[in-house]
Amino acid sequence: MISHTLTQKTSHEQLAAIYGAMAHPVRLEILDILAHGEACVCHLTAALEQRQPYVSQQLSVLRKAGLVVARRDGSMVFYRISDPHVLAILSIGKELVSPASAAEERMHASRAREIPGCPCPSCQKRKGRSK
Repeated sequence: MISHTLTQKTSHEQLAAIYGAMAHPVRLEILDILAHGEACVCHLTAALEQRQPYVSQQLSVLRKAGLVVARRDGSMVFYRISDPHVLAILSIGKELVSPASAAEERMHASRAREIPGCPCPSCQKRKGRSK
């Protein structure tokens, strides 16, 4: 359950913290990418075309709100969505504003795949399969 990291707050305060963490376009993009599966910081950095410190800062906000969890593997840090309800919130929010265009959906799906120049293990594995 998402609220496990926010146990000392009322339910309205917990919701405000969750919605506040999601109330940023880059953080929503991160969640969209993670909706396709776990990703390392370097992959998110390449997919978002942002600097690593900025992406890490946004991930920290999402982690503190309990929306994502981190896993370390050597020097790599991988993130994933903490609870399937996060995906439901994203989906409902998208429906609220308007159905996504096919082009936008393709863009988000491509961010979940290999990104040229991304050194993460997932992209390197995909690169090896595409040769």
